[in-house]
Amino acid sequence: MKRHPAIAVIEFSDIPTGVVATDAMLKKAPIALIRSGTITAGRFLVLIGGTPASVDESLRAGLVEGGGAVLDHLFLADVHVQLYDGILGARRPAGAGSLAVFETETVAANLLAVEHALKGTNVELVEIRLADQGLAGKGVSILRGELHDVEAAAALALAALAEVGSEISTRIVSAPHDRLGQLIGAGTTFAAGPVVELDGESS
Repeated sequence: MKRHPAIAVIEFSDIPTGVVATDAMLKKAPIALIRSGTITAGRFLVLIGGTPASVDESLRAGLVEGGGAVLDHLFLADVHVQLYDGILGARRPAGAGSLAVFETETVAANLLAVEHALKGTNVELVEIRLADQGLAGKGVSILRGELHDVEAAAALALAALAEVGSEISTRIVSAPHDRLGQLIGAGTTFAAGPVVELDGESS
């Protein structure tokens, strides 16, 4: 799929309103509807892409149409390539190094946290989950890198969300067990987790 320089997301608490707002966004400016649909917690999520001007114009139309049903939104004029690919399902192996785990109450907040972390430090995005099964509308992401970079990434994420009044739960695993890396590499959903036996384990 074509990568767009700018993206925007809007989360709606009301599904019919989300559908109508999406229609308004599509009619307002020439943008790409990257993804849209229902997510957990009975919400409706819309992700659009295109030029910064077109995306911004469409976003504004969606916010007007959405009114009080808008839970959160985000506009990124120059989205980081790893974040763009992660949104579309790309994953990286956990590999070596430290890990940072971000959890936010909304998708938009998680995207904002990850964007600041990626652009401000030398970390990599391992996985990002956007209000999928079992998350109750939350966003979760995992980043990896050298410990000092991971710590800096967490600090940047905290500062970015504090600036917009959003909360984030973040923890760092400075020296993860190699089996944890295997689990994360397979995905953080419980159903995707493989059975991992530890060395020295007795039957």
